[in-house]
Amino acid sequence: MTTTDTTQGKLRGARIAGLLVIIGGLALIVVGVAIWIAVSIQLRAENIVVPDDAMAFQGQVVAGPFTAFVQADIIQHHALTASGGLTYAELEQDDPVRATMMNASFLRASLFTSVVSFGVAAFAVGVGVISILLGWGLRSVAKSRAALGA
Repeated sequence: MTTTDTTQGKLRGARIAGLLVIIGGLALIVVGVAIWIAVSIQLRAENIVVPDDAMAFQGQVVAGPFTAFVQADIIQHHALTASGGLTYAELEQDDPVRATMMNASFLRASLFTSVVSFGVAAFAVGVGVISILLGWGLRSVAKSRAALGA
């Protein structure tokens, strides 16, 4: 096997690796978009409307990361108002407001899980785009090296 054959084999391997990275990037983008849509559909199906006293997005249906975050924030505000500023752990065990605080905590956790899911979906799309660019660059370098006869 000559040096040229070895070099051509490496360049072919680089082109294949670049293609695989591009395919992986496309898969990450598809999965990220699918997760974003699925979480958004599930949130929208709950018909949660951001109340008028929220810091933003008043009157909008919770369907994305920002509306979910704002809704979680206003739930905390309302719960603390109901409890006189005390958290669930600070309330006496027999305090009837404790159930309200517990429900508020569960709702907030669910909404924050949605926010994190949107973040993971966006991260997957971002990594997918970077992968496509990396794969394209790898293939371009291998192609130009092959054209130079390296």
